[in-house]
Amino acid sequence: MLDAVIDIEFDWLYFIGTVSFTVTGYLIGARKQFDLLGVCILALLTAIGGGMIRDVLVNSVPRIFLDASPLYTIFATLALAWLLKLERLDSHRLQRVFIVADSIGLVAFSIAGAQLGLALGLNAFAVAFLGFVTAVGGGLVRDMLCNDVPFILHEDFYGTVAILVAVVLYGLFQLGWVSDAATWLLFAGGLALRLFAHQSELRLPKKT
Repeated sequence: MLDAVIDIEFDWLYFIGTVSFTVTGYLIGARKQFDLLGVCILALLTAIGGGMIRDVLVNSVPRIFLDASPLYTIFATLALAWLLKLERLDSHRLQRVFIVADSIGLVAFSIAGAQLGLALGLNAFAVAFLGFVTAVGGGLVRDMLCNDVPFILHEDFYGTVAILVAVVLYGLFQLGWVSDAATWLLFAGGLALRLFAHQSELRLPKKT
């Protein structure tokens, strides 16, 4: 039963995370005035970067090499973003779209990565770490390629949200409360926390 729930939720969350991070890669590439190939590469690596790092860590062939559906999702999302001309939104709306898309991708991939850790029977640290890596890996690659300071190093509760979501999922699993409803409630709660943290400019203490 648990495996079935994980498979279903992982697929949906993987799809949501892929779409969301593709949008952020597209927006950054357009803002940096990359050419068409540059935008495609940036969006692709943003969407699959975290998952590839996660799969390497668990000694698995990256999913993208076995299943072409993420590629269809990425290029369909790029085509839609281009048709909608998202990059032409005013700066305020553009920033809002980016933050929402990035937050959705962060939480979705955090849960997806943690679910894989649970399916493999890993301990709490490993589950949290896989959730964290899956969630922040793509954004880290994106920001480094654009010569920007990665969100994880300075942004409000960015990596913290990914870890908290993964840890809560592990706790639910230990209590036997893993279900469709619990997973989606966790997704909604994690997204709300991330957006609240951004809106309120919540930050961890800095080294002074």
